[in-house]
Amino acid sequence: MNKGRLEAFSDGVIAIIITIMVLELKVPHGEQLSALRPLLPTFFSYVLSFVYVGIYWNNHHHMLHATSRVTGSMLWANLHLLFWLSLFPFVTGWMGENHFASAPSAVYGAVLFMAGTAYMMLQQRIIKQEGAGSLLKKAIGKDWKGKLSPIFYMLAIISTIWNAWIAQIIYVVVALMWLVPDRRVEHALSKAGDR
Repeated sequence: MNKGRLEAFSDGVIAIIITIMVLELKVPHGEQLSALRPLLPTFFSYVLSFVYVGIYWNNHHHMLHATSRVTGSMLWANLHLLFWLSLFPFVTGWMGENHFASAPSAVYGAVLFMAGTAYMMLQQRIIKQEGAGSLLKKAIGKDWKGKLSPIFYMLAIISTIWNAWIAQIIYVVVALMWLVPDRRVEHALSKAGDR
């Protein structure tokens, strides 16, 4: 199968996810700026989730560029990832509407954990397909970010027992960790192109 179809489908699903998330931001009744105050928790949860979806979209794009062909198991692994990403609008809205309460924050973390796990499964399917010397395997190296993220998500979920704000800080830290430019795949692709 052509990887272009997989990319196009995934891009479409991710665009819909972002659209659904923004629809959770309801227009306030009132013309004063103070009318926006009750929407701030929902807005902040939207910003955090938008950043996460953007990180997944960006990394998914790079990962597929390091792939030569798509197999059936990769399609299923990709659908698994998209399933967990499709839950972002629900958990984002629930967490924002409830002002970052413990249970919604824990469920938000569980969805982040499962999306991260699904991403790693897709990555492993691609590496298995491409072989031990695959471009993606060379590019990700030891993948310390990929290995640390699930640990941080679990710590965040557990921290909601005591204080949900600790979880929020952890979620932001993980997002910032992934926002730091990571050009491993780009470098590997350019090196492969130089040969």
